Amino acid sequence: MRPRTLDEYVGQDAILGPGRLLRRAIQADQLGSLIFYGPPGTGKTTLARVIANSTRAEFIAINAVLGGVKDIREAVDRAQRIRGEQGRRTILFVDEVHRFNKAQQDALLPWVENGTVILVGATTENPYFEVNKALVSRSRIFRLEPLGEADLRRIAEQALADPHRGFGDRPVALLPEAIDHLVDVANGDARALLNALELAVETTPPGEDGRVVVDLGVAEESIQRRAVFYDKEGDAHFDAISAFIKSCRGGDPDAALYWLARMVHAGEDPRFLLRRLIILASEDVGLADPDALVRVEACAAAFDRVGMPEGRYHLAQATLVVATAAKSNSIMGFFSALAAVERERTEDVPDHLKDGNRDAEGFGHGVGYLYPHAYRDHWVAQQYLPAGLQGQVFYAPSDQGHEAGIREQVIQRREAQLASVEVTAAEPMGLTTGPDDPLLHRFAQRALAGAADHMAAVRAGLFERAEVQRHHLVLELRARTGFLTWEALRRAPEGGVVAWISEADPAEAARYAGTLREQVAALPELLRPRVLTGPLDEAAATLDADALRFDRVLAHDLLGGHLERLGDLPAVLAARLAPHGRVVLAEPVPRLAQRLSQLTHPEGLPAELHARWRDAEEALHADVDARLSWEGPDLAELFENAGFSVQVEHGAVERRLRVTARLLERWWTGAWGERLAATLAADDVDTLRRWTRARWVDRDVAWHTGLAWVVARR
Repeated sequence: MRPRTLDEYVGQDAILGPGRLLRRAIQADQLGSLIFYGPPGTGKTTLARVIANSTRAEFIAINAVLGGVKDIREAVDRAQRIRGEQGRRTILFVDEVHRFNKAQQDALLPWVENGTVILVGATTENPYFEVNKALVSRSRIFRLEPLGEADLRRIAEQALADPHRGFGDRPVALLPEAIDHLVDVANGDARALLNALELAVETTPPGEDGRVVVDLGVAEESIQRRAVFYDKEGDAHFDAISAFIKSCRGGDPDAALYWLARMVHAGEDPRFLLRRLIILASEDVGLADPDALVRVEACAAAFDRVGMPEGRYHLAQATLVVATAAKSNSIMGFFSALAAVERERTEDVPDHLKDGNRDAEGFGHGVGYLYPHAYRDHWVAQQYLPAGLQGQVFYAPSDQGHEAGIREQVIQRREAQLASVEVTAAEPMGLTTGPDDPLLHRFAQRALAGAADHMAAVRAGLFERAEVQRHHLVLELRARTGFLTWEALRRAPEGGVVAWISEADPAEAARYAGTLREQVAALPELLRPRVLTGPLDEAAATLDADALRFDRVLAHDLLGGHLERLGDLPAVLAARLAPHGRVVLAEPVPRLAQRLSQLTHPEGLPAELHARWRDAEEALHADVDARLSWEGPDLAELFENAGFSVQVEHGAVERRLRVTARLLERWWTGAWGERLAATLAADDVDTLRRWTRARWVDRDVAWHTGLAWVVARR
């Protein structure tokens, strides 16, 4: 049932969905060196086979477990011969690339560097740990995530329906509770699911009606225990021990017991854990509780005498001593945590708890971790348990002895953490990394260099709130001059950028689009942003032309001050956003605009007249019947009605403005001046016009623009 084409491939939409760089590169047959990294059964080798079926290049496959330097040399010789005779490229696929030793990887490196072969590697281990740094620096790395429930169900359905490679040629009834069990225990591993399904069907005799019925009992027999992905020398080890240490340091016994149970269940050396606890007893408890080290040492000595499995009591007790800085006899909480590991789906380590020593820049591991010693009382509320286990209680302090003294503290901190952590499904972070493209970097620098300071501040504010990742697909609304396009290209090199020029006038839209396309013509075709044109009120037709799902939608001054221009755009964007997608807007708000009466000091102007001018302006901006009388919450409501969760904050950007006679005349004769004249007496207006002409013309003033920052999440 291994997929043979991109259309058959299931899952990994975040890096392989429509419009993503990897999909475009495969379809265009323009691949560079790649490394696929992820747990077993997520589709790494399958993706390489799809590439083999899609490319016009020669495709050579090596398994690093079985191959060596001799196989590499043979592949290189073949690649050189094919390039010389046929002018074709060669893609070298190395499965389990981390199994190559340093000498084997070094033998491969020069041929990757000079382009003789294009490397496509697959590994279950973090390439930053196990793969030659030179190979890593020359490759784009794509992290494949465990498959979701919907993906696994789709794979099972395909297997049951396919008459040639699956069970479509025989009557099989897979009961709902059976597929629920298989999907749950498969834990994101398509191979485990298919193996269990095959075993269930092949070992179940047909009934009297000829059907093979797979019920819950058969499913449980076919896949009895969830596999916990863990390598004691790999990435999972470093991430889990990092989370364990940080949980102990942060005073969270629930999280500490959970990570302990996860490592013990996976076969981690208990003596290694005890050594870490002995260090922690001095490093993070110290003189705050001088007896902690003595108690942990006693637990370690008791463990050496008793051994496994009963030694788990002493290991759990030492963990609780460090996490609470007090001796506890409530170590049965460890077995509650162990039961959770066996019962629940394996949850990923939150990114901020992962070990970021070597790959923080590439995958964002460790980013966002709050160091408790930097906070008052050496504690800060933050997430230590996985998102799916927030609120789970493993440690229940008793009211006996010294433990009674820490009971209240544990309960209070538990409540504070629950109040501070929003329990939501976290967006996958750092799914790709790779070398920056110097051409794209220089191009973006030139394109961004001319922006005024206040515009650069708006752009920086948008990207700060958007948190664009390298694999994201970004849509810029009202692109026009490429104000956000170049920065989006720089930040999402393995994703893609779509620039939508949403001007209502077709001629004006065509002019902007032509200019934008000319500017990006120097970039390689794969890196160029896609340019769309069409008015906002035709959003559905414009965006439905392709089955793209955007991770981020960005815009500055989308509405031109007119809220009604938004129309049904929020609903259209809701349908076009990927999971965890967000829309980030920086919208100038007319009601927060600069008041001319407060632009400069009213020197030489009668106080009563200045007061009437100021009051008239405030009344004008507060007029509920005025078409521009809206603020951020009004805009937020339109997105909330489309099913978004919205955050709004108001702010302002300031710039220096040169007031010319022409600009001043436009103010007084335009819509603002006409509406002000309807409120003030004619003599007052004449006096104000003469005063502003004498005081402001050909002078620089500090002009601020009120903004509504809107972040709408799906």
